[in-house]
Amino acid sequence: QVQLQESGPGLVKPSQTLSLTCTVSGGSITTNYYAWNWIRQPPGKGLEWMGMITYDGRTYYSPSLKSRTSISRDTSKNQLSLQLSSVTPEDTAVYYCAAKRSPIASIDQYDYWGQGTQVTVSS
Repeated sequence: QVQLQESGPGLVKPSQTLSLTCTVSGGSITTNYYAWNWIRQPPGKGLEWMGMITYDGRTYYSPSLKSRTSISRDTSKNQLSLQLSSVTPEDTAVYYCAAKRSPIASIDQYDYWGQGTQVTVSS
């Protein structure tokens, strides 16, 4: 059973960079055709897809966040990472990592999810 676990600071100051890590167990992030995603949910709002890194290292980003977002991976640690720069209080959200195999899967059809981690942007 594949398990995902997000980790990182729960509090980030405005204008700083938010950095999160997702550790994957029970499966490899290089397994064919899987895409590893970062998704967030601000309070009172729906899920927002931020970007993903594929099994072979290709990255794709939401156009609205592309200028501030970077997703990378460490295959030796079976981890993926998210960096979001120049954060504001509007970036306060629960951040999730999630995996999907099908390229056409919508968020509600993703195969595996982490439990999520709350990140608050405040001075």
